[in-house]
Formats: sequence, structure tokens, C-alpha cells
Amino acid sequence: MSVNTSNVYGKISISDSAIAKVAKSATLECYGIVDTVSRNITDSISELLKRKTDGKGVKVVTNGDRIFIDVNVIIKYGVSINAVAESLKESIKYRVEHFTGMIVDTVNVNIIGVKL
Repeated sequence: MSVNTSNVYGKISISDSAIAKVAKSATLECYGIVDTVSRNITDSISELLKRKTDGKGVKVVTNGDRIFIDVNVIIKYGVSINAVAESLKESIKYRVEHFTGMIVDTVNVNIIGVKL
């Protein structure tokens, strides 16, 4: 799937994988985040077969001009989970909206683990 829009110059289409790469970049730049990870073993296997892990741990679903993002992360031990999660949501929302010009409806942060 992709997000589509048009203007006076023509049609613009942005793929979900491009949005996932931007979201992952924003995630890794956020304080307290160690890495993004796959949610389950089937996701891990499919990523291994594709050999493209740019959007690993990030799932993007688009519906019309709305974007829904799920991100699975490992955080550093000792940081405030709530503060890191809120900061991460705001960072992803800002970066993706700035990149696409579309509305990010929801950003769900799933904390899969903690790294000492």
C-alpha cells in the first residue's frame, strides 16, 4: 500500500516502506531507545528472506491519507518508560508528517525488552 496525494504538478505516491524507514530513523535517534526489533518469529523469518531490514520493527498501515504506525523497541535500563514512549511518539509523528505531508493518526509503541 501507499499514501497518495496530488497537486497542480501531478500525483505523489509514498510507499509504506519509505514511511517505515523514516519512522525507524526517528526511533533510533530518540534518547533511551537501543534498537527496533521484530514482534514475532514469523516477522523475523520474513525479514531474513527479504534481506531488507531498513524498516525492521516498524509496521506502517495506510488508509486514505491517514497513517497508522506500530513500532517495537528495546529501551535502556533506568530510563522512564513513559517519558521515552511519549517522546518517541511525538518524534515519529513529527518526522513522518513533515516527510509525507499527511496526517499520522496513531503511533503505538510496544516495548519488547530492556537492555542493561
